[in-house]
Amino acid sequence: MERKDVESLFAHAGGIKALVIGDLMLDEYLWGKAERISPEAPVQVVDVTREEIRIGGAGNVANNLVALGCRVSVASVVGGDENGTILLHAFSGKGVDVGGVFEDPQRTTSRKTRVLAANQQIVRIDRESREDIGADYERRIVGFLEERGDEFAVILISDYLKGVLTPSLLAAIIAFSKERGIPVVIDPKGNDYAKYRGATLLTPNRKEAEVASGIAIRDEESLCRAGARLLETADLTALVITRSEEGMSLFLRGGAVVHIPTFAREVFDVTGAGDTVLALLGMALAGKATFADAARLANVAAGVAVGKVGTSTVSPAEIVGSLGYLHGDSDSKIKNLDVLAEIIATAKGLGRRIVFTNGCFDLLHVGHVKYLQKAKSFGDILVLGLNSDASVRRLKGEKRPLIGEAERAHILAALDCIDFVVIFDEDTPLRLIETLRPAVLVKGGDYTPEGVVGKDVVESYGGRVELVQFVDGRSTTTIIEKILNCYGQE
Repeated sequence: MERKDVESLFAHAGGIKALVIGDLMLDEYLWGKAERISPEAPVQVVDVTREEIRIGGAGNVANNLVALGCRVSVASVVGGDENGTILLHAFSGKGVDVGGVFEDPQRTTSRKTRVLAANQQIVRIDRESREDIGADYERRIVGFLEERGDEFAVILISDYLKGVLTPSLLAAIIAFSKERGIPVVIDPKGNDYAKYRGATLLTPNRKEAEVASGIAIRDEESLCRAGARLLETADLTALVITRSEEGMSLFLRGGAVVHIPTFAREVFDVTGAGDTVLALLGMALAGKATFADAARLANVAAGVAVGKVGTSTVSPAEIVGSLGYLHGDSDSKIKNLDVLAEIIATAKGLGRRIVFTNGCFDLLHVGHVKYLQKAKSFGDILVLGLNSDASVRRLKGEKRPLIGEAERAHILAALDCIDFVVIFDEDTPLRLIETLRPAVLVKGGDYTPEGVVGKDVVESYGGRVELVQFVDGRSTTTIIEKILNCYGQE
């Protein structure tokens, strides 16, 4: 998934409404120093210096979705106790809808207390209920789903085996979602994946996949056998097995397998990384990404998450920044129009003068470079509208372009004089010009002012058109002719 498409996904995250169903819990962290041994027993004494309570379990999935910009609702059952009140209050503070969370006075809200010293967990203390919720609470959650379910673009299920996700409730959720075409993405637990039958996607880690499939994963062959068995057992559309330092493997119905290498990061704590993966997969699928692109994006996010201590969220800026490592500055300059429009609007508010030009720029040569440098001189920010491959073929014939749009975009973005590149598929850049409203529209000197597309638009709000002469004798056509003359016979 290219950086520009990821940026567009996050730009539209506010339009994605997600429902998280699962076991909610509080994660309590006691941070301190362990510098002595207790005289009462051979154990470390931790002097607590800081305390923190975070939303955990399925709540951390909701947290991740909120951090990504989505609108989130939660459905679950908590105890009628102080911890349950703390959870609901924390969700309200984040703008999470808790209309599907019900209180059962007979349950204990899960609270996991972790004691840490020198960034290492020393001990964890669990207080919780693990028995299945009663039929009445199953009906309440199903009722909420039937009343509100059509609002959601994706349903994410986070199963920690604490009793909320009973087999009958899972079956009802999956049946409801399949009937309405809503993807269901599940972080599973246990050894019986038949209870998830019919889900869109499951995300077990390697150990969980081994237990559920009954196959020890030792190499690629055993990994593929385990993946195929789980796909069949649970009748899934897709399966992602997370493999720690080895990355992820995506298995698709029909037999296709995609192995995604890990995104190298220093690992501090894997706690909550699965929640991050679940959130990113759900959001990306809701945003109409392919399974492969969704998995690649989740893999990058997981690499960021494990670099933090405790259950943490990952921001769009952190994910986009990590993607930027692949191509550096050139990658950061290539934008989709929706994202670029916001950037340009902000720049205009700061008084920056926007210059726009466009073209195919197939086989970049010195004439192009001189032209673009001159264009930049007319303002502060130069935006280049680049014809897509399909657009070039319509304009110049089926044999063009010689270089694909992605490569042309990166080559052009590497030039210092260009601030942003946006690819367009139309025959003319009129839609770009109408959206960006540049102060200066630049075209080659072979045009007349009257022949410049967008001239009327730019001049209507006080902008102007500049014509720039190309360097004589420099063109893609002459380069092609020279290559043919020199090497055509060979």
